[in-house]
Amino acid sequence: MITTEAWVLERGTEGASSALDTNDFRVVEYSFPDLEDDELLVEPLFGCWEGNMSHAIARRPIDVCRQRGEQRVVLGNSAVLRVLKVGPAVRGVREGDVGALWAAGKYDEFGYMMLAFGYDAPGTVGMLAKRTKIRAWNFLPIPEGSPYTCEQWAAHSVRYVTAWSNWNVAHGAYRLQVSREEDPAPHVWGWGGGTTFAEIDLARREGCQVAMLSGSDARLAALERVGIAGIDRRAFPGIDLDERRCAADPAYKKAYQEAEAAFLRVVRERTRGRGVAIFIDYIGAPVVRATTRALARQGVLTTAGWLLGMSSQTNRAIECIGRHVHVHTHFARRAEALAAMEYSTRTGWMPEVTEVRDWDDVPRLARDAAAGSASSFFPVYRVNPI
Repeated sequence: MITTEAWVLERGTEGASSALDTNDFRVVEYSFPDLEDDELLVEPLFGCWEGNMSHAIARRPIDVCRQRGEQRVVLGNSAVLRVLKVGPAVRGVREGDVGALWAAGKYDEFGYMMLAFGYDAPGTVGMLAKRTKIRAWNFLPIPEGSPYTCEQWAAHSVRYVTAWSNWNVAHGAYRLQVSREEDPAPHVWGWGGGTTFAEIDLARREGCQVAMLSGSDARLAALERVGIAGIDRRAFPGIDLDERRCAADPAYKKAYQEAEAAFLRVVRERTRGRGVAIFIDYIGAPVVRATTRALARQGVLTTAGWLLGMSSQTNRAIECIGRHVHVHTHFARRAEALAAMEYSTRTGWMPEVTEVRDWDDVPRLARDAAAGSASSFFPVYRVNPI
């Protein structure tokens, strides 16, 4: 057995939401089986707090411990790590190599992720551990000559790779209906966090007219620094829709309708009445109505996440008549991850990391991320010294 220090999430009480001030999430001595022949023993250097980690601690939509059939789980699937030991069947990786994690714990016959490492894939020990082990194919060497930091690659490993795959599908879907000659610079908007930011920046680099909504001064400033038009979401204070409350509370319904109307006026003004060609929405249920109403004809609504709601309703007739395409993806194939890393090294499409939290500060980072109060798009934490 291999023993290390790790932040673990204990199985919670069925039907209850776990709070960070309980003993359900804490540092313990944690043990896991020795290396198999095709595995690597690694030490994470930096990780990035991902939305699935907040979902796991809140036990929404699932208790991952129960899902995996395990009493406790080590979370974390976005990281840069260093190889400490190599299994005898591994080729092309040496002790001391530094790379990013490809976070697929289980994938289908075409290489697309089904279960995430460090989340719902049973038996995986995530990046909130001083030591862990991974299959050799989960290791992605950082490209030679990369001028970027380990902190940046840690933030890149899930969010930028997800954005790369999702953008290629969404943009391709739009181009199946509207050619570059017909619309050389489509309007691409988004709301969400770091993955949306990465995807919007990718669209900007391809010549699209881009805008992103945020209610954070720090994040609006970050958008401005890279040339993305920032739209202050606080101008639409009732834009998050609760369908049940809307049906039962006339005052709430009126406030929502006013917020949606104000939002759609901004859409019409900025797109000169055309609407948004590709809307990147990683929020989910509370904003899907406003998002679909903002779409242009032949528009694409695209996502690879559900920060505030998994299920949504749409009017199929309206969506068909508008020839709207809805794109849903989940992370990326390994080859896509390598392509994204190569593109980033060549072009500078990389996250800006402005803050790194210490190992002991992980609970506060988790609370900030869950509350939406983290100022950075990329909340990075330190695990081991470089």
